[in-house]
Amino acid sequence: MSTSEATTRRKSTNSAEERLIAERAGTQELIASLSGDWDGVVDASAHTGVDDEHDPEGATIAFERARIEASLSRARARLADIDDALRRLGEGTYGVCEQCGGPVGDDRLAARPAARTCIACAGT
Repeated sequence: MSTSEATTRRKSTNSAEERLIAERAGTQELIASLSGDWDGVVDASAHTGVDDEHDPEGATIAFERARIEASLSRARARLADIDDALRRLGEGTYGVCEQCGGPVGDDRLAARPAARTCIACAGT
C-alpha cells in the first residue's frame, strides 16, 4: 500500500468513526427521550382507570405504550448495530460485506454507516 493509499484509508476510517460516534450519540439521545415519554405514559396511566378495554382513554394509552415500546426497541437495535460497526472498524473489517467478503461501498456506508452487507447481498 502506498503512502497516499494509507493516508486516504486513514482519513476514510476517521470519517467513518466520526459519523458512527455522532450517530451513536444521536441514538442515545433518542433512547433517553423515548424513555422519558414511556415514563410519562406509565405515569398518566396510573391516574386513569386500569381497564383499558372499557376506559375511553385506555385505547389511547395502550396505543401510545405500544408505539413508544416499538420505537425504543428499534432505537436499541440501532445502537447495537452502531456499536457493532465501531467494533468492526477497530478490527479492520468495517466496510467488508459479511456475506460475500466484497466491499460494502462508500455510497452505502455514507447512507447507512452501520451497514453490514453490500447492496447485492442486502437483497438476499
